[in-house]
Amino acid sequence: MAELLNQYESEIPSISLLPSDSGKFEVKVNDKLAYSKLQTGRHADPGELVKLVGDLLKEG
Repeated sequence: MAELLNQYESEIPSISLLPSDSGKFEVKVNDKLAYSKLQTGRHADPGELVKLVGDLLKEG
């Protein structure tokens, strides 16, 4: 999460962490899914979330 804040601090007004007991790890930007561990079956690679979030921020 620190990586996201460092890169997009001026563009992200808040980040929320919601606990889950099912192994779920999802990242959403304005209700659009950027990444889902359940869909990919793996943890995100270093830098992957920054790129995916950046792509969605550019889309608006």
